[in-house]
Amino acid sequence: MSVVAFYNPERRSAINTVPGLIGVILTMTMVLFTAVAIVRERERGNLELLITTPVRPIELIAGKVLPFVLIGLVQTTVVLTLGMLVFHVPIRGGLLQLYTAALTYIVAALSLGVFISTFAKTQFQAMQVAFFTFLPQILLSGFMFPFAGMPVAAQWFAEILPLTHFVRLVRGIMLRAATLTDLRNEVFALLGFAFVMMSLAVLRFRKRLD
Repeated sequence: MSVVAFYNPERRSAINTVPGLIGVILTMTMVLFTAVAIVRERERGNLELLITTPVRPIELIAGKVLPFVLIGLVQTTVVLTLGMLVFHVPIRGGLLQLYTAALTYIVAALSLGVFISTFAKTQFQAMQVAFFTFLPQILLSGFMFPFAGMPVAAQWFAEILPLTHFVRLVRGIMLRAATLTDLRNEVFALLGFAFVMMSLAVLRFRKRLD
C-alpha cells in the first residue's frame, strides 16, 4: 500500500504548518488582547464612565473589540505574505474566501476574549484564563497532531474549540482550493461559537451593570 499526497507531494512540513499558524497566532493575540484590554478599562474606571452614557452593553462591547478586528486582519496578511515569500506556501483558493474565513475566526476569538473579561477581575487573571484556553486548542485542533489519530473523546471535545474549525477552513482554502460553501459546516460552527460566547458575555456584562 502506498500513500499519495495530492496537495503536498513534496511532503514539506511548512505546507501544513503555515496555514494552521495563522489560527494559532490569531488565537493567542485576539483572545489575550481583548480580555486584558477590557479588564484594564474596568480597573481604570473608564467602564464606569461609559455606563453613565446611553450606550447599550452590546454597543459598548462592539466598540471595544472592533479595533482588534483590523489588527487580526493585518496579522493574517503578514503570516500569508511571509508564508509565500519565505516558505513558498501556495494559496490555491480565493483570497476573498480566505479573508472571510479569517474574519469569521477573528470574531469567534474576540467573543471568547470578551467572555473571559466578564469573569476576570484583574489583568493577571485575564491573562491566566486566556493562556489556559490556548493549550487545548493548539493540541487538539489538528494543528500539531493528526485529528483522526486522536481518541474519540478528544475529537468530540475538539469540535467545541474554534481553532479546530479554522484549521480545516484555512487548509482547505489554501491547499485544496475549497470554497466557503464546501466548508460551510466549519463556518457555521465558528458563527455559532461566536454567537454563544458573545450572548453570554453581554448577559454577564448587563448583570454587572445592574
